[in-house]
Amino acid sequence: MKELVRANDPALLSFVESLLSEADINFLLADQHMSILDGSIGALPRRILVPEDDFDAARRIMREAGLGAEISRTHNKD
Repeated sequence: MKELVRANDPALLSFVESLLSEADINFLLADQHMSILDGSIGALPRRILVPEDDFDAARRIMREAGLGAEISRTHNKD
């Protein structure tokens, strides 16, 4: 699994989840339970992880949706 997005914004995370689901790309929302420990103030970011085989397609979908800047910097090479 590769990190696609790391964010505190629940609307952004929900939108990315929707895009990936629509494209039939499996994903994992990581650190969701850790955000509960911070009192739900949103201090701890959550991550969306996708399988390595689907990573390029997921990045393309995000760019097409105007979310290219939101792709995790560790993998945002273009």
